Amino acid sequence: MTDDDKLPRVLVVDDSRMVRASIVKHVRGRFEIREEPDGEAGWEALLVDPGIDLVLSDIAMPRLDGYGLLERIRASKLARVRELPVVIISGDEDEAARERALGLGANGFISKGAGSVELLATLTALLRLAKAQSELAQSRAALARQSPIDPATGLASGAYLDHHGAQSIAQARRYQSEIAALVIEVDQYDALAAQHGEHVVGLIIRKLSKLLAGRIRAEDTLSQHSASQFALLSPGLDLVSSCAFALRLRGSVEKLLMAYREERIRVTLTIGVASSAVDGKRAVSELLGLARARAIAGRAAGGNRVVAERGEVDPACIERELARHVSIDAALRQLRTGAVADVDLQLRNIIGALMPLFELVESRLHCGLPLGQLQLFQKGAGAGSDDGEAAQTSVGGT
Repeated sequence: MTDDDKLPRVLVVDDSRMVRASIVKHVRGRFEIREEPDGEAGWEALLVDPGIDLVLSDIAMPRLDGYGLLERIRASKLARVRELPVVIISGDEDEAARERALGLGANGFISKGAGSVELLATLTALLRLAKAQSELAQSRAALARQSPIDPATGLASGAYLDHHGAQSIAQARRYQSEIAALVIEVDQYDALAAQHGEHVVGLIIRKLSKLLAGRIRAEDTLSQHSASQFALLSPGLDLVSSCAFALRLRGSVEKLLMAYREERIRVTLTIGVASSAVDGKRAVSELLGLARARAIAGRAAGGNRVVAERGEVDPACIERELARHVSIDAALRQLRTGAVADVDLQLRNIIGALMPLFELVESRLHCGLPLGQLQLFQKGAGAGSDDGEAAQTSVGGT
């Protein structure tokens, strides 16, 4: 039997064996039935049986009633469970019960006295609707995979991020430049959804995506990887600059107060940062995987932080690194104006910044540069060194 030939599978949850037998009699030959005697057993069946297509549940049952089962289904983290059609059956035409069931997300409400025609029509219509929605979602997913733009978010699709990222890494290797990867995670996403509702959190994520898209450069690529996570690839951006951007972004969102009706909601971000030059990764998946692992570590440490190759990054780290990088240009200007003494005070830091260049020159030209002496001087063992901070302070260092 092919999948098209299989009968739709309906989970019937009712503590009355007679009611279950009556339903089976009504739908025999049109549906395959799985029976459970109460809401708790019905919930367990949903978790272990992926073949269930629809739930038909009584209200008053031991252990877990129909309302409780419906709430669990709609709150499930499993999409196949959360999106199942649910029909509530009741022993009478209680309007309050109908309103409550529909308010909790039921797709239909029928009385136990309804005949087989009404029952079959309800089940058939809901299953057709569910199948159409599933096919539409699959079509959208296929379109998103082929398109550079994800129609749901307006950002780059995951496939385009991978493709463009591979091109950017290849260009970075060819021209000896860098590419930075940031994974931006919304802290406490599940708790926010539980407190404010998935609809409200969805609005917050859309607002964040617009904020992110407005902060990046034209050459950057931003994609939403999951409900709570964004990925950003930045060609030509070094680790210090990407960490500085991440800190500014984190700080901006931390200060942002979002309002929805009477609710005031604050959101924080944890951002993992990786660099092709520093981390030595040659594939975009590896670079993003490393940034994602750092975001996870930052979230586990309490969230609302930026994490790079040596741990958490703070503004002081960035200031030290930027000062060290800027000192070379400033030193050249000072030398041109004759301020040799001022340059001498920074000499240890300048040598530390230029040491990778000295090592490259020596490896190519073998001209006898005194690397050992330079390293000793840079570390403070040579004459004339100051008592300032070591030049090798790294982003993320403590």
